Amino acid sequence: MSPTEPRSPVSHRKLGIVGVVALIAAGLIVGTGIRAREEQGSRLKEWTDDQAVPSVAVALPNAKARSATIDLPGRLEAYYRAPIFARVSGYLKSWNADIGARVKAGQVIAEIEAPDLDQQLLQARADLASQQASARLSEATLNRRKTLVASNFVSAQEIDERTADLSNKNAAVHSGQANVERLEALAGYKKITVPFDGVVTARDTDVGALINAGGGSGPAMFVVSDITKLRVYVNVPQNYVPAIKIGAKATMVMPEYPNRTFQATVEASSQAVDVASGTTRMQLGLDNSSGELMPGGYASVKLNLQRDSAPLSIPASALIFNGSGLRVATVGPDDKVLFKPVTIARDLGREIELASGIAANDRVITAPPDGLSDGDVVRVVGADKSKPATASEKQAPKS
Repeated sequence: MSPTEPRSPVSHRKLGIVGVVALIAAGLIVGTGIRAREEQGSRLKEWTDDQAVPSVAVALPNAKARSATIDLPGRLEAYYRAPIFARVSGYLKSWNADIGARVKAGQVIAEIEAPDLDQQLLQARADLASQQASARLSEATLNRRKTLVASNFVSAQEIDERTADLSNKNAAVHSGQANVERLEALAGYKKITVPFDGVVTARDTDVGALINAGGGSGPAMFVVSDITKLRVYVNVPQNYVPAIKIGAKATMVMPEYPNRTFQATVEASSQAVDVASGTTRMQLGLDNSSGELMPGGYASVKLNLQRDSAPLSIPASALIFNGSGLRVATVGPDDKVLFKPVTIARDLGREIELASGIAANDRVITAPPDGLSDGDVVRVVGADKSKPATASEKQAPKS
């Protein structure tokens, strides 16, 4: 066919069909691409949202009692301790018991020379003798006057006056006698005696030292302590006081005997809380009949606790301290965060023993990330280990 000849109608129809098919194919390709991009965008959004939910590790509070004891510092004191001061002033004449000496009750350990007291005693005795003589003379005079009453040689007024004079003289005698006895008692204090069996734990005087009567002008001359039994004083934090009963046992360790332990018993409590330290002082009794332990020494005391229930403990990393106070982050059944305020009972290092704030079935976030808020959804790692199984989970058949 030459170029000048007209095309046939069949060729035009074929071209139209091919064009339509091409358009349909192009539309299908475009639609499939758009749908694929939409699905890819949806999956990307889901992945992004999924990645935005933080993953956390949780753990149930440990209800096992870590220790039924508490370690506290203690101070040893003699069961009986007597600082000995002088009752008379003078100079120390002699002493015969140095520190560390074992002494008996009533034993003389020092003597004071008090010449002025001796002279006062001599004067008082002389005054008493004079008063007694005056009283005897007054009595004799009264008796002679009474014999003359019948002859009316003396009046009743004179008899009354002589009787009153005798009463005054007798009163003066009694006063003088009391003064002599007082000075004799003071003179007896020139000898320093021991009040009870014990050990001289301090001596702060020497021969020739000036001694002032009374206990407010300087240190004691001697200190005598009974160390056959010791008192151990421990300051117990307020929240542990109810768990320590009178009669509870305690184990003690001394620095000088690191490989030995000593047993003590709680004897008394002050029944009051010191405002400054928030502690209650308790007294323990410790047998020291062997004399190995020394009053004033330091001891590490382990006290037994009697608690009604085991305390809950959590990892130390679970604690959150900020402007809202001390809290922990827990995860509820719906995997949402719930913050709970807590109070610490005892710091055990890696774990913290709590006094209040959480329950035994709370799922606690062991290491809460920054930025968590109440109601945030989290992904729990290892939830099957920390979350109690539901009824449906228990009935589900094992694969």
